[in-house]
Amino acid sequence: MANHPSAIKRARQNEDRRERNKTAKTRVKNVIKSVHTAAGSDMDPEALATKQLNEAKSIIAKSAKKAAIHRRAASRKISRLERRVNAVKK
Repeated sequence: MANHPSAIKRARQNEDRRERNKTAKTRVKNVIKSVHTAAGSDMDPEALATKQLNEAKSIIAKSAKKAAIHRRAASRKISRLERRVNAVKK
C-alpha cells in the first residue's frame, strides 16, 4: 500500500477513474448489444436498428471523449455497428 501522501492521493484518483471508466465501458457494451438485438429483431429491423445506432454512436463518442475507451477503438466500434445496420437495410 502507498505510504507517501502523494502516492495515497494517486491511488485514490486511480480508483475513482477506474470506477468511472468501468461504468462507461459497461454502457458501451450494453448499447452495442441493443443494436445487434435490434438488427436481428422481427419488428421493422431497419427503423429500430437505425434509431439504436444513432443512440449508440452518441454514447460511444462520449466515452471516447472522456477517454474511457480509445478514440480509435470507438471509431472501430461505430464503423462495425454501421456495417451491421447497413447489411440489415439491404
